[in-house]
Amino acid sequence: MRRSFITCALLAAVAGVGLTAGPAAAADGEVTVFQTELQPLTVYKDPAGCQKLPAAAHVLNNTTDRPVRIYGDPFCLGPSLVVPPGHGSHVAPGSGSFSV
Repeated sequence: MRRSFITCALLAAVAGVGLTAGPAAAADGEVTVFQTELQPLTVYKDPAGCQKLPAAAHVLNNTTDRPVRIYGDPFCLGPSLVVPPGHGSHVAPGSGSFSV
């Protein structure tokens, strides 16, 4: 009986720690997105959280200090492609978002 009480207390404490985590800190640097030759580059300076990509996004360049994840939806959900710092990636047509 005492062992199950201690186990429950420890699980509750661990769950509480996960709920109190603060917001993600911004990455240092820039994520640059190329769309077409007729449009200026879209630059996200020190990005944080989920960012919607422009509709015509074609290439994403990560010059931040953290990995960037590219998602196929606008809400940063589901499978993603990781782009390490100092790397770039082609963006599939209709990709919706990225997160740092």
